[in-house]
Amino acid sequence: MNSRPVLLIFLLLVLIITSQFEWKQQIGEAEANPTATRRRQQALEREDAVKEKVSTLCSCSIAIAFIWIQNITAYMITSYVQIILAQEKNIQQLNELIQSLQLQLLHCRGSNSTAHTSSSQATGDKEVEGQEMIGD
Repeated sequence: MNSRPVLLIFLLLVLIITSQFEWKQQIGEAEANPTATRRRQQALEREDAVKEKVSTLCSCSIAIAFIWIQNITAYMITSYVQIILAQEKNIQQLNELIQSLQLQLLHCRGSNSTAHTSSSQATGDKEVEGQEMIGD
């Protein structure tokens, strides 16, 4: 996925650089006749047409690259938001589990305290009975 943006940017740079060069025809001899001048003029016109097309292509490529980058960014942001929401849901579930466990712990402590109190009372009653029997 990372090679596509790099390739696209590389192609854009090549197009921009090549569109900036002056394309000149090599003319071996300077001819003064009107046919040669007309040919040179036609060549310059074709060169200008090609430059215009390359410039238009560069502009379109840059616009496409920006749209593509925006789409990738939007996709990444959406993915991150989904991850964050899933983590938030997990945290909420963990908090609910913690509250449930805390309630269970309080209930167990309360049961243990009640059992310990009644156990102590039963033991105390048996000791009193034992002492009464010894006293008789």
